[in-house]
Amino acid sequence: MIPIAEIRKASGVIEGAALRTPLLRLDVPEAEAEIYLKLENLQPIGSFKIRGATNAVRQTPPDALAEGVVTTSAGNMAQGVAWAAREAGVPCTVIVPDHAPQTKLAAIDRLGGKVVKVSHDRWWQALMDGGMEGVEGRFVHPVDDELVMAGNGTIGLELAEDLAEPDAVLIPFGGGGLTVGIASALRELSPRTRVYAVEPDTAAPLAASLAAGEPREVEYRASFVDGAGARTVLPNMWPRVRELAEGSLTASLAETAGAIRLLLERARVVAEGAGALALAAALSGRAGGGKIVCIVSGGNIDFSKLETILAGDTP
Repeated sequence: MIPIAEIRKASGVIEGAALRTPLLRLDVPEAEAEIYLKLENLQPIGSFKIRGATNAVRQTPPDALAEGVVTTSAGNMAQGVAWAAREAGVPCTVIVPDHAPQTKLAAIDRLGGKVVKVSHDRWWQALMDGGMEGVEGRFVHPVDDELVMAGNGTIGLELAEDLAEPDAVLIPFGGGGLTVGIASALRELSPRTRVYAVEPDTAAPLAASLAAGEPREVEYRASFVDGAGARTVLPNMWPRVRELAEGSLTASLAETAGAIRLLLERARVVAEGAGALALAAALSGRAGGGKIVCIVSGGNIDFSKLETILAGDTP
C-alpha cells in the first residue's frame, strides 16, 4: 500500500504537468449500474502515465539524471517518461516490444525519446530486470516504482473528492501500478469502495493467480488491447495487488471493441483498448450495480484499428 501522504505529495509535484481530469456520467439506460468515466485519455500525452512518470522524474535528484532516463513500455509510459525527460532536459531511451502500436511509437519520437525495439520476451525480461545491458540512465519502472504508483494514486484523490463513496472502481490492469496507486488512496479515503482490476481475457494472469491463491503464468496473446494484459503478475506487485483489489474481472476483445464504439457514440470519447476495458466489464454486469467508476486510462489507438472497430469488427 502506498502511504496517503506520498500520494498527496505527488499531487503537488505533478501540478502543471498532469491535468485534473473530469469525471463524466455516461448515459447508458440499459446498464444495471450508474456508470461514471474518469477521462485520463484527456491528459497531455493521452494517458494517465504522465502522472507517475512526472512524479518519478521530478523527485529524482539532478545528479541521478545525468545519463538520462530509461523505461520499458508498449507506448504510454514511454510517452510519460519522454515528456518528463524533455522537461528536465535529459535524454530518454525506451525499450519497446515489437508489437508496440505505431501511434505510440510516433508519439515517443515527437517527444524526443529514442526507441529500442526488441522481442516481447526480451522486453518482458527487461521489465523484470529493471533495465537492459547497454542501456544507461535512471530506470523508471512503469509499474514497480513507488513514486510512479504514488503519482497514479492522485487519480484516487480526485475520485474521492468528486464522487462520494462509489460502490466500485474498475481499473485496467497491465502490471498493477495503476491499481495499487488508486486503491491505496481509496483504502484511506473511501474504504467501502470495491476496487476491481480488469484484464483482457487473452492475457489475464491476475485472475488466474487470485483463483489459485498464488502467482500463475498464463498464455499471452498479443491484441489491440496492448496497454493491458501480461503473461504473469510481477513478483513484487503480487502481494500489493492481492491486498488491495477485490478481484479481477476479464473482458473479451469483442466486448472491449464494443465499449470503444459506445464511448464514441454516446460520449464522443476516444479510448484505446486498455482504456475501454473497465467499461466493457461494467457493461457486462460482472461488477454488479450501484455507482461504478470506470478508469479510461488512455486514448492512444491506431486509426486503422479504430476504423475496424467503428465498422463493427474486432481487430
